[in-house]
Amino acid sequence: MLPNGFLFLFLISTLPFISNACSNGNCQLLDPCSTRTDCSSSLYCGTCPASGKDQPTCIRGQVTTQPTSIVKGLPFNKYSWLVTHNAFSIVDAPSLTGVPRVTFYNQEDSVTNQLRNGVRGLMLDMYDFEDDIWLCHSLGGKCYNFTAFVPAINTLKEVEAFLTENPSEIVTIIIEDYVHKPKGLTKLFTDADLLKFWFPLSQMPVNGRDWPTVTDMVANNHRLLVFTSDASKEADEGIAYQWGHMVENDSGDGGVVQGSCPNRKESQPLQSRTAALFLQNYFPTFPTESEACKEHSIGLMELIDTCYKAAGNKMPNFLAVNFYMRSDGGGVFDAIDRMNGQALCGCSTVTACQAGAPSGICKNTGGVNRSPPMTTSISYNGTIQFKPSSATVHFSDLLGLNLFHPSLLLMLLL
Repeated sequence: MLPNGFLFLFLISTLPFISNACSNGNCQLLDPCSTRTDCSSSLYCGTCPASGKDQPTCIRGQVTTQPTSIVKGLPFNKYSWLVTHNAFSIVDAPSLTGVPRVTFYNQEDSVTNQLRNGVRGLMLDMYDFEDDIWLCHSLGGKCYNFTAFVPAINTLKEVEAFLTENPSEIVTIIIEDYVHKPKGLTKLFTDADLLKFWFPLSQMPVNGRDWPTVTDMVANNHRLLVFTSDASKEADEGIAYQWGHMVENDSGDGGVVQGSCPNRKESQPLQSRTAALFLQNYFPTFPTESEACKEHSIGLMELIDTCYKAAGNKMPNFLAVNFYMRSDGGGVFDAIDRMNGQALCGCSTVTACQAGAPSGICKNTGGVNRSPPMTTSISYNGTIQFKPSSATVHFSDLLGLNLFHPSLLLMLLL
C-alpha cells in the first residue's frame, strides 16, 4: 500500500489526464473513446481487432459532405460516389418466407440508413419469385425461399422516400437482373412511384461523352439512374444496359489483389473511352464483418490508385463495398473524400477544394486527427445501426447445402 503522501501525489499527477480526456460528443476522429456518445457527429466508438487495434477510438460512419455541395455544377461523371454491394443483404434481416435464411450478408443497416449516411449507389439483385420481383442472392439464376430477402418494391419505396425528402440528391441503382416477366421492371418502378425521378435512356450520353451537369439533373428531376445487367431491357423497357455506359473492374477476390485491376469480363477494358462511367468493385468473395474494418483501412487507397492508373488516369465514379461503415479510422468515407479531392480540384481531400479556385489551390483543413467538417448546405441524419451479428456467415449450413448444389457458394456471392 502506498503511504498517504505518495497516494496524494499519485492522484494529483493523474488528474490532468482525467480532465483532458474527451467525452460527451467532443472526441474527434481517432481519439480514444469509451461509449458511442463520446464521439462527435458522424463518428462512432469502435475497434478493429483484425488490424490489431483493440482499443476503442472514434471512427467515421458517414459521408459528411457530398462533393456537389463544394464543387458545383460539373458533369455527373466527374464525381465519385459510395456504393453498397448487395445493399439489400442485411445482417439479421428477418426472413419473410417462413424458412430460415441460408446465405451470406453484405451490409448491416437498412437501405434508408445507408442513403442517409451518404451512400449514393445501391447494387440490387432482382429475381422473379412468388409471382413477384424479390431481392435475393443468386442460385443458378433462380431465387429460393432460403436465399430471398424482401420484395423489391419495399426497398424501392425507401429510395422513393429518400429522393422525395432530399430534392438535391441523385441515386444510382445497379441491377443484377434475373427478371424474365415481360415489362416486370417497368411495372416495379412504376408501382414504386420512381418514374418521376427517372433519368431517360434517350438522354444518356454515348461514346464516352460527358453526362449532364448535376445541376441540370436536379433541375430536371432526373435524379434516379438505373442500370441493368440484361442487355435486352434497353430495347424492351428503356432501361440502360450497365456495360454500355460504364466500365468495371473484376468483382470478388479478383478485385482486391494489390497492384492489379483487371476489368470484369462483361466490361470493356478500363482504358476504353466508349463509356463515361467507371465502377470500382472493392470487396472479397467471402464477406466477413470482422475483416471489413481491415479491408477498408489497409490497401484501399493503394488499390484505388492502381485502378485509376489502369483506367488511363480516370478516377472511379463508383466505389462498391461491403459493410461500408467498418474501418479503423476514416475508411471508405475518407477514400471518397480523397477521390473527389484529387479529381475535382487537385487537392488531397474534397474538403480542401475551393469553389472557383485553380486546380491545386487548396485550403488548410487542419490536422488529420480531426473530424471532417459538416457543411451547412447538406444534413445527414443517418445512424450507426450495426451490431454483433447473430446471423453469422453460416459456413456450416452453406457447406452442407453445397453437397447438393456444387455451385452454391459461388452463386450466392455474385
